[in-house]
Amino acid sequence: MLDFQTILIAFLLTMVAGLSTGIGGMMVFFTRKTDVRFLAVMLGFSAGVMIYVSLAEIFVEAQALLTAVYGEKTGMLYTILAFFGGMLIIAIIDKLIPCEHNPHEFSCPAGANPQHAARLKRTGVMTALVIALHNLPEGIATFVSATQSVQLAIPIVIAIAIHNIPEGISVAMPIYYATGSRKIALRYSMLSGLAEPVGALLAYLILMPFMDDTMFGIIFAGVAGIMVFISLDELLPSAETYGEHHLNMYGLVAGMAVMALSLWLFA
Repeated sequence: MLDFQTILIAFLLTMVAGLSTGIGGMMVFFTRKTDVRFLAVMLGFSAGVMIYVSLAEIFVEAQALLTAVYGEKTGMLYTILAFFGGMLIIAIIDKLIPCEHNPHEFSCPAGANPQHAARLKRTGVMTALVIALHNLPEGIATFVSATQSVQLAIPIVIAIAIHNIPEGISVAMPIYYATGSRKIALRYSMLSGLAEPVGALLAYLILMPFMDDTMFGIIFAGVAGIMVFISLDELLPSAETYGEHHLNMYGLVAGMAVMALSLWLFA
């Protein structure tokens, strides 16, 4: 049974990750000073952290839990199935969202570039709803990880927080240009991030009563799949749109190196 302090820390970490969309929303106050090259490096860095921690730490932890219960062969199979199952879940979410409202869809045909204020505001609100939908599994991932190990959860929180910044921008900008209000734009960007603590609450209310080594192993493997998919499908393509290819790769390698070093230092 989890103690109150562990649950509180898990919720706080999830809140930090989610409300980082507000950092992106604050860009409406500095629209002429945004350094997109720096943003590209940080997106690559976030992808590197997420990919490395997913494959080198979370996947390994999931495999250890499941093989301890089911044996090496079957446990490894369940880990693999849960890993790709996580990818499938996030891919289905992307597929169900119309292209023009999906801020993570970079292959969407150009053409829907609304100029009317009402349409711009609708675009921003729809983007906020889409991001909220995406953030639910991220909130579950952060909360479950934090209940097991704060050391494991912190790099996840940092990586998710970085990748939430451009999401906040994608919500705030159209609403700002539609309403002329920076405060309203910031409010919507922060509301979109609240889905992560909602995901944490769902995890606590629904999943926690059933938690055992099998459930933790399946969730960890699924989380690893979700994070790798987000990195490859969202972070790296987004980084490419903000900066040079080499900057993105430098950020990616730096993220992996920092994550590897931190895991070694605290091993």
